[in-house]
Amino acid sequence: MNLALIVVSDSCFKGERKDGIIDTVKKVIEQKAEIVYYSIVPDEEEKIMEELKKACDMRNVDVVITSGGTGLYERDVTPQATRKVIEYEVPGIPMALIVHGLHFTKHAMLSREIAGVRNKRLIVNLPGSPKAVHQSLSFIIDALPHAAEKLKGDATPCGEDL
Repeated sequence: MNLALIVVSDSCFKGERKDGIIDTVKKVIEQKAEIVYYSIVPDEEEKIMEELKKACDMRNVDVVITSGGTGLYERDVTPQATRKVIEYEVPGIPMALIVHGLHFTKHAMLSREIAGVRNKRLIVNLPGSPKAVHQSLSFIIDALPHAAEKLKGDATPCGEDL
């Protein structure tokens, strides 16, 4: 499975802070997936939308992961940008992420991640901290290849491929 990783962070984009997300993602996806596209964008809705569209148009990308911009701060606009580019939502993923996150912190209920599909690519918003990304991605990583296969046209009933 091939991933695109889009880190949404004003400070990383400006070079004021080193991105710690890519190393976290690499640890979680070892032997399960490969990052084939990586970018850092500022917390700006149009820039996020452009990157999401670009990643979803790449032939070698199966799943697009974003990190950051999912909180309550006024510049946290990743969910709004994602919602504008997807064709439909996949609500079970954010629901599962929030329930899972509540085992670690009550602040998980404040998260606004969404997941959806554009151009047969799954987009999943994750939080912005390396710790939260590790917890979230570790929880969903095994379901992502199945989603990618279904989006590519695998018509096998879901219960029969277990």
